Amino acid sequence: MTQTRQDLIAKIAILPQQISDLIANLSDEQLTTPYLPNEWTVAQNVHHLADSHMNSYIRCKLIATEDNPPLKPYDQDQWAQFPDAQTADVAVSLQLLASLHSRWVTFWQNLPDDAWSRTGVHADDGPVTLDSQLRAYAAHGETHIDQIQRTLAAQE
Repeated sequence: MTQTRQDLIAKIAILPQQISDLIANLSDEQLTTPYLPNEWTVAQNVHHLADSHMNSYIRCKLIATEDNPPLKPYDQDQWAQFPDAQTADVAVSLQLLASLHSRWVTFWQNLPDDAWSRTGVHADDGPVTLDSQLRAYAAHGETHIDQIQRTLAAQE
């Protein structure tokens, strides 16, 4: 396994703790107030990470086990409007993210070299490989850390 892939897997591994640390001790108001226009609340970001990464994990397993499986998109903004994505109680999503990332890291670490180029077909993005999924979701976590930090900074 390349050093780059190991570094990306490490980002996947630490994301749940980074999110937990970042939002520790926030009040319900801080978690659910939309401090920035057209941006999600901190809670919506946390719940979205669980939703999004569950979807990606399943896509990765499909790519690893099927030939060019179809990968269904979903409307993340609509998902963020459901009550379970707006609640200040983020504990379940944090637990889910931690457990999911533990499984995902095991998946990545044990992926055979020849599997990295396997593809699935995303309805919006076209062909995607397991390698591109790893890159995208390591970056996805960092993007939401940044979004949460910007949201918290806007409350001041």
